[in-house]
Amino acid sequence: MNKIALTGGKIYTADAVLEKRALLLQEGRVVGIVADNDVPAGYQPFAVDGCNLCAGLVDLQLYGDGMDLYSAELSLDSLQRISEGLIDKGTTSYMMTLATNTMEVFREAIQVAEGFHHDAFLGLHLEGPFLNPKKRGAHPAELILSPSKQRIDALLADNKVVKMMTIAPECMDEDVLQHLQKYQVLLSAGHSNATFEEGTRGFDLGIPTSTHLFNAMSPLHHREVGMVGAIFNHRTARASIIVDGHHVSFEAVRIAKKQMGDRLFMITDAVAACNKGIYQHVLQDGYYSLPDGTISGAAISLFEGIKNCVQQVGISLQEAIRMATQYPAALLGREDIGTLNPDSMGNVIVFTDDFQLKHVFFKGQLRGHAVLNQGR
Repeated sequence: MNKIALTGGKIYTADAVLEKRALLLQEGRVVGIVADNDVPAGYQPFAVDGCNLCAGLVDLQLYGDGMDLYSAELSLDSLQRISEGLIDKGTTSYMMTLATNTMEVFREAIQVAEGFHHDAFLGLHLEGPFLNPKKRGAHPAELILSPSKQRIDALLADNKVVKMMTIAPECMDEDVLQHLQKYQVLLSAGHSNATFEEGTRGFDLGIPTSTHLFNAMSPLHHREVGMVGAIFNHRTARASIIVDGHHVSFEAVRIAKKQMGDRLFMITDAVAACNKGIYQHVLQDGYYSLPDGTISGAAISLFEGIKNCVQQVGISLQEAIRMATQYPAALLGREDIGTLNPDSMGNVIVFTDDFQLKHVFFKGQLRGHAVLNQGR
């Protein structure tokens, strides 16, 4: 089925909500949107019976899916399973993330990922090792490194697959930051104990975004507003946020959204159950922790994050969708994912008003019946 017309739904584009329209998919791409009664000949109609349609979701920070934590498996098979599992939950583009680890694990993870090719896989996001130990969270202090040009070169030389990196800006001299920027990796400020001035300096020097707002960063205090204040007050700084109700309260998400508007986007920070290696994640009541109880990752899909934004935070559905599609895609400079513009990838999710995920189209092809993996 190479030409499909999704009819009878409510289509959420970047700037409009369209009814009585059909979304046209052909050869894995979005062709356009037409009136339901103007579908061209040759298109196979697919009635969605009043459901909502939006672009496939884009997650810039997750560590695994199901029973696969990539840093513990480091295999092509695990990347394949993770990719397929995420698509069936509505996440059709993702950045595979590795938390602070040994340089040997980082290098092996990079080598394996360089041999992996999948249209959902955007590349690797290294969350570390150049972080502030004072805000390490679940990251082992002994593996956090002081940044230098030599260490950056050792990690990123001949890099083809690392596309994003979380760093603590206050721990990096300007000349070292400029050296890192030569690798054209998307930088994100996080695991940081920066003062307001230090955080602002990092954004002024070209760091475009920040990692899991509120978590593992200097908080907003009325006499020193810290990294949170630097993010809020900076004109261009963006931030990801975890909307699971455990990492950040829904009230804090509401405050952040009022402060930041379209500069705030969603990630999951999702991990997988794991009982080996450095990061042994134990499922608690709605989140994962290390065996000592330290919160270590989320147990949520990005689609569930949209649901929480709407039902718990009070964000409109259209804006919640943007936070999981358009905004992260724009941060990457991508116009072919996270949107339903003509010639975008034919990645579409179909869901009911009560947030039942009904169908996922990936590259214009209908997946098997999509089911949310609740309490993963």
